[in-house]
Amino acid sequence: MRNQALILLCIVVFGVIGTCHGGSLRKKYYKKTCPTAEEIIKNATEKHVANDPTLPARFLRMHFHDCFVRGCDGSVLLNSTTNNTAEKDAIPNLTLAGFDV
Repeated sequence: MRNQALILLCIVVFGVIGTCHGGSLRKKYYKKTCPTAEEIIKNATEKHVANDPTLPARFLRMHFHDCFVRGCDGSVLLNSTTNNTAEKDAIPNLTLAGFDV
């Protein structure tokens, strides 16, 4: 029974890994167009995390809410307009934090 559960777990894990991919995401993506982008983002994030140690968990939650259903599109970062309610103003997302970083 335990071996069957382990085999099933392996199948599920490898199935998920096989369907998930980072597309063209890679380190040094902005090296040519904005060589200091990653350093700027890293420094700003470290500065904010030093002031609020709960931010890493909040970023993870924000990423989860943005990416889980339809892929990472940044839609939780958009503000509402007079004609359209933004995703970040939906009831499940009202407790998301870290937008100011």
